[in-house]
Amino acid sequence: MADKSAFSVIISSRAQKGIAESWGWYEDRLAGLGDRFLNEILDRLHQIELNPDRFPTRFKSYKEAPVNTFPFLLIYRISKKSNLIRVVSVFHTSRNPKKKYR
Repeated sequence: MADKSAFSVIISSRAQKGIAESWGWYEDRLAGLGDRFLNEILDRLHQIELNPDRFPTRFKSYKEAPVNTFPFLLIYRISKKSNLIRVVSVFHTSRNPKKKYR
């Protein structure tokens, strides 16, 4: 039986592009490293899906979940009305923090 309170994750095109570019960058450095990066992203997304409130709200209603091993944050918002989690950005922590939510 499906859990009616379960959340679905939607990944914005901006976040998808960030994941793909980062995967390519890591894969160019070392074969298999891009796949490790992707697995860490998928693991964190699964954790967010199971417990969206686990990570802190940092700006307005945006939450930030750090990615294990890699210097990235998953920036997301929760819509409890529609049980949706929208990942808006996969943000490299060395970038200008003012650009996290744009």
